[in-house]
Amino acid sequence: MTGKIIRGIAGFYYVHVVESGIYECKAKGIFRKDNTKPLVGDEVNIEILCTKDMEGNINEILPRKNALMRPAVANVDQAIVLFAVKNPKPHLNLLDRFLVTMEVFEIPTIICFNKIDLDDGKEVERLQKIYEKTDYIVFFTSVKEMKNIELVKEAVQGKTTVLAGPSGAGKSSLINVLQAGIQMEVGALSQKIARGKHTTRHSELIPLGEDGYLLDTPGFSSLFIEDLKKDELKNYFPEFEEASKQCYFSSCIHLKEPQCGVKDAVAEGRISQSRYDNYVTLLNNLDEPRWAKEIRKK
Repeated sequence: MTGKIIRGIAGFYYVHVVESGIYECKAKGIFRKDNTKPLVGDEVNIEILCTKDMEGNINEILPRKNALMRPAVANVDQAIVLFAVKNPKPHLNLLDRFLVTMEVFEIPTIICFNKIDLDDGKEVERLQKIYEKTDYIVFFTSVKEMKNIELVKEAVQGKTTVLAGPSGAGKSSLINVLQAGIQMEVGALSQKIARGKHTTRHSELIPLGEDGYLLDTPGFSSLFIEDLKKDELKNYFPEFEEASKQCYFSSCIHLKEPQCGVKDAVAEGRISQSRYDNYVTLLNNLDEPRWAKEIRKK
């Protein structure tokens, strides 16, 4: 029987099998021997040990198409990064750091700005101007007034989606809306967790219909990029690609070099000044040792 791991904690893995329910499983010892650990999001084959109690063993982890370590999740189809238009004011450097991270893993990302009901239109217009010059899909929503929520519902259908964003952006409210009306057999999972033997905070996939899943991402504010070289960062700003063809130096990193096509595009308004400024900040941060980054985050 094949299913998807939607939660893993204390050596137990909860596997959602479409039309059957959620099974509490242990991973066979062969995985430890091979130094392989199942991840939330893994497609797995399981053997049923007890139909009544819905218990089983994971026999096989099917091939992954990708895997993130922060959060630990496999087989991600896309990400949605959620910020509020106001209250709190959007931290665009943090947003661009997340976009770079998803570019590194080749995971398509949708930008969603929530709480448009709090704005008089000026902030929405400012954010539109910044991100309309990129290749990213951008939604402007209000969960409170249910504006443009259908766009988000359509986007998550049939996909495993990582939902990320800072506190106060409205993630919990959005998750509640996306789950509304979805009838899933999650009672078994809730009862097992309620026994009290598993209480640690961890990643969990939330089923959305038969084949859609949503992962709420904890620790978003501590996001940073590891092992990225300075001459690679430019590759993860998609709007730089065309303009960089006009750079005099093929190795140009668009910082202090003369005859730089990217800096020219920024001056002419073809690339957002905000995006370029965040690129420069990220570029300079790549010079910091890791211990300094950790202190700066605190």
